[in-house]
Amino acid sequence: MDSQPSCVVVTGFGPFRQHLVNSSWEAVKELSKLGLGNDTVVQLRTLELPVDYREAKRRVTGIWEDHQPQLVVHVGMDTCAKAIILEQSGKNQGYRDTDIRGFRPEGGVCLPGGPDMLESGVCMKAVCKHVAVEDVEVLFSRDAGRYVCDYTYYLSLHHGKGCAALIHVPPLSRGLPASLLGRALQVIIQEMLEECGKARVQSPVRRKLNHGATSQRELTGALLL
Repeated sequence: MDSQPSCVVVTGFGPFRQHLVNSSWEAVKELSKLGLGNDTVVQLRTLELPVDYREAKRRVTGIWEDHQPQLVVHVGMDTCAKAIILEQSGKNQGYRDTDIRGFRPEGGVCLPGGPDMLESGVCMKAVCKHVAVEDVEVLFSRDAGRYVCDYTYYLSLHHGKGCAALIHVPPLSRGLPASLLGRALQVIIQEMLEECGKARVQSPVRRKLNHGATSQRELTGALLL
């Protein structure tokens, strides 16, 4: 069993429905090239998850059992977003939409008998306050959308006792290429690690790529993955 005490696992999702390219996995691949920065002495591991409730559940369980990470960051795509969104909580009920295999959890429940909501140990408002990302807003949210991403987040919060995070990224566009989203993930995860107080930082981390704004997320009814 791999029990690296300074391991951070970052996941993205694969294709679903008409979205043959999922910006979340493209951003995570860019992050994998960049790493978490020379100032952060943690090992980065990345993994693509399918948009499949049962397989995502199996893999999340494996992440926590096999790697014992200090933090797991799940990255999903918000199909209508123009901003990067930091999700504070995961929900246990309301999973009605089917996954890529046509499956939905029985009763729309993630973990039978579990709390209705689990909160991340990372204060997303604080992260929003301290980061600004080139040409894209960073927003705070308490509603992750009740699809495979929120389902995955809840399970990860359960297994990791709150040491998990969920970031929603916009679809790729000319103004929001994967390279920018990857750099944004690097900056945000650095701040998450500092916020948790679990990263061993050798020197101050420069977290500001450029001027930007943070604000409360406006709910749009978009499909969140």
